[in-house]
Parts: sequence; C-alpha cells; structure tokens
Amino acid sequence: MKKNMNSLDRSLRLFVAAVLTILYFTNILTGLVGTILLVVAGVFTLTSLVGFCPLYRLLRIKSGA
Repeated sequence: MKKNMNSLDRSLRLFVAAVLTILYFTNILTGLVGTILLVVAGVFTLTSLVGFCPLYRLLRIKSGA
C-alpha cells in the first residue's frame, strides 16, 4: 500500500479527529450525528496513521507522499 497523503493532510485529519472526539465526549455532539462523526474521527485517525486513504485512490487524488 503506497502512501497517498502528505504530512499536512495527515495533520489536519488528526486535528479534526481530535476536535470531533472532544465534542462527542463533552456531549456537544450527541445522538446519531454524534456517533457518525465519532466513526468519521476514527477513520480519519486510522488513515492519518497509515498515510493511505482508500477514497483518494478511488478518486485518483494524490496529496503527496
């Protein structure tokens, strides 16, 4: 699996994931929307740590590597 995300993209995803997680656990994001955004935060974290985004591959986007 070749990396298709640059360090800025990875950092932004981690930041957004952290914000979403904090908002969820402080009960600002609740219900179904909160749960969905928590899952999105998990996906952002995973793709940031791996450096590969499957959606980028499908859309043929390459933010660097």
